Order: sequence, then C-alpha cells, then structure tokens
Amino acid sequence: MPNKTFFWFFLPTGLAMILFIGLPIISTGIQSFYAQHDQIVKEVKKCDPFGCTVSIVVDNEETSKIREVKPLGKFNGFGTYTDRNHLAVDEIKKFWNETESFGAFVDQVTNLPFYKALIFTLTYCLFVTPNVLLLGFIIALSLNAVARKIRGPLIFGTILPMIVTPLVGSLVLFWMIDSQGIIGANIQNLMNDPYLSLKSSKTLTWITIIIYGIWHHSPFAFVVFYAALQTVPQEPIEAAIIDGASRIQRIKHIVLPHIYPVVTFVALISLMDNFRVFEPIIGFSAEGSAQSLSWLIYDNLVNEEVILFGSAAATSMMTIIGIAILLAPVLIRTWKEFKTAR
Repeated sequence: MPNKTFFWFFLPTGLAMILFIGLPIISTGIQSFYAQHDQIVKEVKKCDPFGCTVSIVVDNEETSKIREVKPLGKFNGFGTYTDRNHLAVDEIKKFWNETESFGAFVDQVTNLPFYKALIFTLTYCLFVTPNVLLLGFIIALSLNAVARKIRGPLIFGTILPMIVTPLVGSLVLFWMIDSQGIIGANIQNLMNDPYLSLKSSKTLTWITIIIYGIWHHSPFAFVVFYAALQTVPQEPIEAAIIDGASRIQRIKHIVLPHIYPVVTFVALISLMDNFRVFEPIIGFSAEGSAQSLSWLIYDNLVNEEVILFGSAAATSMMTIIGIAILLAPVLIRTWKEFKTAR
C-alpha cells in the first residue's frame, strides 16, 4: 500500500486514538503530580442557656475558593508516587534498617497498600493468562473435531461466559459459593463441616477469583483460536497423517506454528485485561482479602471525605507502566521476528 494511501486510511483511527486514548493518558499524568488541597477549618462557637461550646468544622466556602483558583490541587511532583500508599520509598528504607531478617522485611513491605495490590494483580495474571490460552486452545481443537450438526449449539454454550457481564457473573458465583448456595452447601456436606466457608479464607478467595477469571476469559481465546484453526492448510496435515504422525505431533509441528501470531495476539490482550482485574473483587465483596491496582483507583475515587484524584491518577499511570513492562518482552520478540521475516 502506498504511503499516502496508508496515511489517509489510518488518519481517522489515529485521530480517534489521540482523542480517546492519548489525551486522557496525558491528562491523567498531569493530574498525578497534584494532590488535593488541605481543608480549611474554622472554630464555631455555639451557645445555649447552659453555656457555650467551641467546635472545629470545615470552612467549605474558603475551601471552595481555593479549589476554584487551583482546580488541579496543590503541586506535589513525584511526592504522590513515593508516598506510603504507592511506592512507599521512606517506609521501605525504614523497614530495611529496622528489621532483623529479610523475611520480616518482605512481610512488612507486602502489607503496604500498593505492593499488596501489585502482588494480587501479578498472581492473577500469572495463573489466569496461561490457563486461558491453554483452555481456549483445547476447547477450540475439540469443537473443531466434532460433527458439524452439533458444533453450533456447543459453540453457543461455550461462549456464554463471555456474554455475561463480568460483574453479574461474579455476583452469580458469589451467591453460589455462599453457605446457602449450591456450591457452598455441597462443599459443607462433602467436608462434613457446617461452618466451612469459601469466603472466610484469603487463599480460598484468591483461588475462587482466579477460577472465575479463567472461566470468564476462556471463551474469548476459544473464539479467536477456533477462527484461526479454520485457516490451517489441510495438505500438510493429510501428508503428516500418511507419514504416521500422531495428533499431538500434527498440532505441535503444523497447527501451532501456523497460528503462532494469533496466540501472541490473544496473550497480549489477555495480559492487558487481567492486569486490570476489578469486577470480581467487587462482585465477591473480597476487598478485605484481595485488592488489585484497579481497585485502588476505585477506592481513591469513592473516598467519603475527599476524592483523591491525584492518588488515583498516580496509580493509573503506574498501572499503565506495569502493563507496558509485561508486554515489552512479547512486543520486542514479535518485532525481531517481523524484521527477520522481512
């Protein structure tokens, strides 16, 4: 395609990306360097027949005036990134100097809000992403081999988890694992423990959320892999069958190399989605056991006292950086293979 033709072809998409992706990211980056204004308080004296009392209240009028003059807040630079709720630089230095063992140091660091959320987010990505790829590929291979008459209903049933809204799906599973739900009640009967609860254990909560993530995201991988399998040439497969190659050998040496770019695409999309895990935590009411980076952003924006725009913006930028770091090795490898192929 000529460069001029490509330019005009890409222009609408490029403008949309700048408008709806680029500018919001820039705006969020700017907001992350500002912190909310300190509230101005004043003394209020109230008197009655029994005497006078003095109370401290927020001066909303003066606070509003300051916010009108400086709507972004007060400039904080990288202070928000290094405070206790984020990278916690000072706290980590203090723990390192005061703790006697490395294990105790790790325990203290992992209890800090940002690092606690980061650990859960990375654990979720580590377990969900490869299992989504594997399960989606196995389902695609299986349905591609069944008779065409029953393939349609099976495909429809397989993609149902993708149709269900994530929050609704997590709520349904949350009710099912309740002590009065079908899963929770059966587990209690199986273990002969009427007090056993999947919600009371941090480990079981993490496992439940991870299982839900695999269940919800696998249909996307299945749909993409199933479409890719339709493009696999039949001649090499037929030749391999004649030569006595097993099914596993045909998949390994013919099918996988052919759909490798699709596998890379699904892996990238899954990593980005899983790194932004949020709905299952809300649906399972698991904030006490599992916090993700996206949940930290949400928590800052629903603060009852003051909405922490700067803190939410800083966490958002660090989430974007985290996704970029995760995707970098795959993107670099893909780029090298592309240059080699050329």
